[in-house]
Amino acid sequence: MPDSTVPPTPPVPLSALLAREDLALRRIAGPDDPGTAVHWVHTSEMADPYPYLLGGELLLTAGVHIPEAAGSGTYFDDYVARIVAAGGAALGFGVAPVHDTVPRALVAACERYGLPLLEVPPQTTFSGVARAVWQLMARARLAELRRVTEAQQSLASAASRPDPVPSVLRQLAQRLGGWAVLYGPEGAEIAGAGREPGAEVGSALAELAGVVRPAEAGAGLPAGTPSAGAGRPTPGARPPAETARAGGATQPGGPAEAGRLGGSADNRRSRPRGEATDAGHPQPQPAGRPSPSPQPPTPTPPNRPHPTSATDTVSGTHLAAYALGAGRGFVLGVAAPGRAPGDHTIVSVAAVLLSLLTGEQQSGTGAARSSALVRLLLGATPEDVAPLLGEGRRWVVVHARPDGEGVPDAVAASALGAALGSALVDPAGEVVRVLVPADRAPEPLPGWTLGVSADVTPEDWSAADTQAARALARARATRAPLLRHGPRPALADLVPPGEAAAHARTLLAPVAAHPALPETLLTWLSLHGSWDRTAVALSVHRNTVRQRIARCATLLEADLDDPDVRMELWFALRHI
Repeated sequence: MPDSTVPPTPPVPLSALLAREDLALRRIAGPDDPGTAVHWVHTSEMADPYPYLLGGELLLTAGVHIPEAAGSGTYFDDYVARIVAAGGAALGFGVAPVHDTVPRALVAACERYGLPLLEVPPQTTFSGVARAVWQLMARARLAELRRVTEAQQSLASAASRPDPVPSVLRQLAQRLGGWAVLYGPEGAEIAGAGREPGAEVGSALAELAGVVRPAEAGAGLPAGTPSAGAGRPTPGARPPAETARAGGATQPGGPAEAGRLGGSADNRRSRPRGEATDAGHPQPQPAGRPSPSPQPPTPTPPNRPHPTSATDTVSGTHLAAYALGAGRGFVLGVAAPGRAPGDHTIVSVAAVLLSLLTGEQQSGTGAARSSALVRLLLGATPEDVAPLLGEGRRWVVVHARPDGEGVPDAVAASALGAALGSALVDPAGEVVRVLVPADRAPEPLPGWTLGVSADVTPEDWSAADTQAARALARARATRAPLLRHGPRPALADLVPPGEAAAHARTLLAPVAAHPALPETLLTWLSLHGSWDRTAVALSVHRNTVRQRIARCATLLEADLDDPDVRMELWFALRHI
């Protein structure tokens, strides 16, 4: 699980900081390790900075805290030992105004404890070093976001091709520079793409897929197959319980423990020196201490949930497995030379797409929806095709719009449909429309504003679509995450629909030639005459709303401040 103390920004390699000519930093002690990373910068003149460090810092000091007789005692050893114990990444010592040179005893202590020591020249300020770190972090984050965005677009395009599953796997393998494979419920490889790994890596990836595959998906299979249940080893292979890691963290208790963790590990904190990095491989033991014999894997208890993802590293190759769909047994496996920032997000997008594609293959709902569409195009009524879409008799229409700017793409629309429990999704411009069975009551979703219709029968889908649109407009105007259309008996129901429509056409004839005017008047009346909220709902300026309402009052020759006039107009506008 990612460390909550580490900021959601990519770390900066210490080598990149040393390469900045404007800083003129110089490493004078400690290991020259290209893997040393800086998560942030901290300045302290405390003799013991340990209580103020979280780990991963470049600690900057001018040596104000150093006593005159420090070189003859253990002061520097104690000082450096505390920084290392706190997980500090490196120490930067500012030359001048306190010290003309870096104390030799400090250099020796950093060499002994393996802490990189940087000399900060007089012309370089500590704030300049901090600013350089933030700049490097911002560039790395921008590059990561650009890479993820491009990968998301290419994966969505691949999913729309005639061979969507192989296309998605090919695009994923290309983005990661490795191997992507789809395993079926029985553990067999359905499709694969990219540079196929060796036998050892391929076997380990198949075992890792068995860790995240639900036990019921492999029911009835021989005990030696990967899908015969997590924690059940293949003869002659490494026990998966010793290799599985969920969310990037090593799980000593096997798959059952891995199920407790979740989330991305792209920005997790660097491991302390000496910690195992290749799970499942023997680690060096202290001298004189015998290596423990391998322990058999711990089976997953039947009442414990399986992890949805697991990772491992074998022969320098990073492995990951992701369970697809709602427990149908499909698993996405990935083998890549390394793990770069953003990889987890890219693979997660591919997993969502493959979940939708394999869900259709498994349940046959894709064919049913195609049949329903063909029947509608050939003249069937909604109530005739509704049984093909599910057993529910009543439905709700949901209109959704993302909270930020921009138009939702296919991946975002598919994810929205999955969250609402329906694959009947129409990403129509800025608004995504979803047809949802009435027994799955939509709830507010982070990042979206939702308008929900009343539950209706298929013959009233068109009316429900209008209700959802109005509910969404009111939700955006009132900044509510979700609004539902609330049907109830009304006085307007006493007027026959035909007569009501005829009256509406006659009353609103002066403004009917200008489509924006009736829409603005309806929204303005629904929001009790609020200029600002109407402007938000229509995405126009408030002065535009004022001009349109004034134009309506002129053309209709009506006093819009009169509540009786407003009531009559409201009735008419709802029947056009």
